[in-house]
Amino acid sequence: MEDAKYLGRRSFIKASVLAGIATPTIPALAKRESTPAPSKVSPPGSAAATAENGAISEADDAPHLIHRPGSDFMVDLLKATDTRYVSAMAGSTFRGLHESIVNYGGNKAPELIVCVHEEISAGIAHGYAKVANKPMACLVHSTVGLLHASMAIYNAWCDRAPIMVIAGNGLDATKRRPGVEWVHSAQDLGALVREYIKYDDAPISLQHYAESYMRAHELSMTPPYEPVMIVADSELQEEEVDADIELRIPAPAPVSPPAAPPEAIDRAADILLAASAPLIVADRAARSQRGVELIVQLAEILGAPVIDRAGRLNMPTTHFLCQTSLQNTLIREADAIIGLELTDLWGTINSVPDVPGRPSRRVARPEAKVIGISTGYGYVRSVVQDAQRYFAADVAIAADAEASLPSLITAIDRKMSGAQREAVAAKKARLRSAYAEMRASDAAAAAIGWDASPISTARLSMEIWEQIKDLDWGLVSNHAFISSWPQRLWDFTKYHQYIGGEGGYGVGYGAPAAVGAALAHRDADRIAVAIQCDGDLMMLPGTLWTAAHHRIPLLMVMHNNRSWHQETMHLKRMAGRRDRDPHTWAVGTTITDPEIDFAKIAKGMGVYAEGPISKPAELKGALSRALAVVRSGQPALLDTLTQMR
Repeated sequence: MEDAKYLGRRSFIKASVLAGIATPTIPALAKRESTPAPSKVSPPGSAAATAENGAISEADDAPHLIHRPGSDFMVDLLKATDTRYVSAMAGSTFRGLHESIVNYGGNKAPELIVCVHEEISAGIAHGYAKVANKPMACLVHSTVGLLHASMAIYNAWCDRAPIMVIAGNGLDATKRRPGVEWVHSAQDLGALVREYIKYDDAPISLQHYAESYMRAHELSMTPPYEPVMIVADSELQEEEVDADIELRIPAPAPVSPPAAPPEAIDRAADILLAASAPLIVADRAARSQRGVELIVQLAEILGAPVIDRAGRLNMPTTHFLCQTSLQNTLIREADAIIGLELTDLWGTINSVPDVPGRPSRRVARPEAKVIGISTGYGYVRSVVQDAQRYFAADVAIAADAEASLPSLITAIDRKMSGAQREAVAAKKARLRSAYAEMRASDAAAAAIGWDASPISTARLSMEIWEQIKDLDWGLVSNHAFISSWPQRLWDFTKYHQYIGGEGGYGVGYGAPAAVGAALAHRDADRIAVAIQCDGDLMMLPGTLWTAAHHRIPLLMVMHNNRSWHQETMHLKRMAGRRDRDPHTWAVGTTITDPEIDFAKIAKGMGVYAEGPISKPAELKGALSRALAVVRSGQPALLDTLTQMR
């Protein structure tokens, strides 16, 4: 059967040559020499050099039919870990695994998600993981592919998101073809990203690969979730597996997240019960809907307001104890603060104004007790400074917040006196009133400039909300860049409705993460919505092609303020501080002359698009049309011209 396939290919090549389609000369099929002749480096541009870089001749291909390649076993491992998708831009160092996914695996569970840049591949995996709550794999092409993907991997590291990076590489120098394969190989590939991945290995056998792969998968899903990387050597992928070798797929062994010890729980409960104004601050505390429900329980039993730092959705915005907009006042008034998986506990208690000298000051009450529960206590790297400034909490617990909350709630309930329960009940009316005033204040602020053109970010947010509020939806973009209007105005009640931000604040995260998150929402039959920044999309516009190619339904609404607004503010501040021309801020911070036509870019990628839209009265109809496209199973983009924030 295999011989028949080969002969058919050979006949086609010969026919193509005769027809004048193929120009390289096809050498006659020859017997393999017992001792191969020394190879010669072909001059660049020659036919021989072309053959070295991918053109296959009969003499090279005929004797090497592989019936049991190692990469088939690698696909078995992907299936064993229920990896539904693998994102990749094609690369020669993982060509064996690529072919096995498509032919041996049938391109189904895992399905190959085709990308046009490795940073897109890793970014899609990042966004997917935060909705599906499990890692997606991405393939990268050795040195250059990993370097392209490294920014997205770094974002996932800072964001505590699991990604399974599989990097092709050719370690054996005697097996590399001259030229490109040397440049695209590394002695220690993991060294390029080791400071911001949780685990990496370069297996030297297939059984070694299997055990390292399972270990990596296990570690990525043990809090704190993080990216991991396995190097897939080209020889392991492409060589025949000996018939007498029996390969074994190790059983998956999910690890229970670390929970706080009883003595630490008791100390934390005592501090919270002794407080008259306890406060909860959560960042990446919830890992599931169960985590959200636990934070609600903790808040209700204590009568404590919650500040949601929005690394994930931690607290329903409809709950009267969700008082994020009041955070400045709440931190100043609290006499006990519990931080749940905070990225920056020091920055919650203290402030550093952006003035010369950067003098810091404590904003919380001097006597306020502080509790920190975070897996971050046991997991810090030195080179990457994402750990933030050191802070000595009164009780510091190295444990997973979601896993620790049940015992903390139980301890508080057990220790709570009748008088304390009455005090909590007495506070509820005041807390409900504060919540109502906060929501009314946010709504009033949103009404400012309601009919302005360009469109205010509050109007944009509310027009989107009116279209999706009765659907099963998820916001798959960071709301911080639009003054957090969705968090302030929308009704977030379910964990999947918000995925948080970049982690590393790397520009270019938004579009790929939105597409990856939309892929997971598609599987759950939900509508994914992204409010997409213009500068961010220009980093990786090819992401739109992937969305169109795989028919990933996503409503992408541009926050097109034609600038890098963060840098705009920095330039204005510098000019004012130095008593210089304040009107030069636009140089180097605006995206104009010419203005970018995002609708035209999207259409060129195969995505339904309208715009630019600058009049708020036109939003409703455009959103309705775009949403109809998304509900039919396709991506859509609206280019909306907006105020700065």
